[in-house]
Amino acid sequence: MSDVEIGRSKRGRVTYSFDDISLVPSRRTREVDLVSLAWKIDAYTFEHPVIAAPMDSVVSPATAATFSQAGGLAILNLEGLWTRYEDPSSVLSEISRLEVKEGISRLQELYSRPIDADLMKTRIQQMRDSGITVAGSLSPQRTVQFAKTVVDAGVDIFVIRGTTVSAEHVSNGEGALNLKEFIYELDVPVIVGGCATYTAALHLMRTGAAGVLVGFGGGAAHTTADVLGVRVPMASAVADVAAARRDYLDESGGRYVSVIADGSMGRSGDVAKAIAVGADAVVVGSAFARATDAPGQGRHWGIEATHGDLPRGELVELGTVGTLEQILHGPSRTADGTMNFLGALRRAMATCGYQDLKEFQRCEVVVSP
Repeated sequence: MSDVEIGRSKRGRVTYSFDDISLVPSRRTREVDLVSLAWKIDAYTFEHPVIAAPMDSVVSPATAATFSQAGGLAILNLEGLWTRYEDPSSVLSEISRLEVKEGISRLQELYSRPIDADLMKTRIQQMRDSGITVAGSLSPQRTVQFAKTVVDAGVDIFVIRGTTVSAEHVSNGEGALNLKEFIYELDVPVIVGGCATYTAALHLMRTGAAGVLVGFGGGAAHTTADVLGVRVPMASAVADVAAARRDYLDESGGRYVSVIADGSMGRSGDVAKAIAVGADAVVVGSAFARATDAPGQGRHWGIEATHGDLPRGELVELGTVGTLEQILHGPSRTADGTMNFLGALRRAMATCGYQDLKEFQRCEVVVSP
């Protein structure tokens, strides 16, 4: 990849965000009805590749069921309000009234309540009772502590999600998570991330993960770049990890690992671009936080914003545009890419001439000057 000289002692790679690229139609187009959005990971097949992010402003046991009924997968944050409060409705109502600029300190207080393992079991059972594919996420720091509880409670897909997750974490403490050992011992498929480079992704794939998250999550509410200086533009990150998927497929003799873009998915066009540069599926947060039936009631925040010592996220006011069903399937009442995500993805694929997601990954793209 091309690079530039930052100074005489340092060079850097040129990378691109989704805003920097555009899709190029091929020589043929298709009817929208001839496009398939089906996506599969391990033994689970979904009607479309859009995943609801494990953020308390987006996913509750109830909205997970709604999302599943709309053909997709929703991931519940198992370290969020739903596993700290028996009934978090009053807490969510309070958050919806907080002053945005002063909200972080109150979020820290609200999330200081300990996680209740029994509530974790209860939430997973609620989702199972809805008849949906149950997906729950833990941070790497709490995975060892709660993994047995989560698996025994009946989770179908286990998600290990952090700002940056590596296959080998160096620690001077006991009980550090060794993904190479941990994933192979589980009886459920694991999605793990985030990562943003070819090498990091390849190492995560070698742990036995069914899917790898690309990015740092929570784009609209994330301040990791401001606080830590860590950021890799998503178009380049997804393309690099897709290359790792290809090489690991050869290395492993045919084992396919899903590449899942996680972050910078504010508009429907971002979803189409993510798949065109190599993603199999995408994790969407802020777009669904705008749903009238979302738990956040138009507010949006990630677990990073609640960190007791070093918050790396914000409480943001997004407002509402429609129901979860309308944001996914339409009809759209706006022309800004915030509604009818699946209709837009189908239209993009049909316009560019591709019939399914794997074909669409071959779509030509151009870079804005």
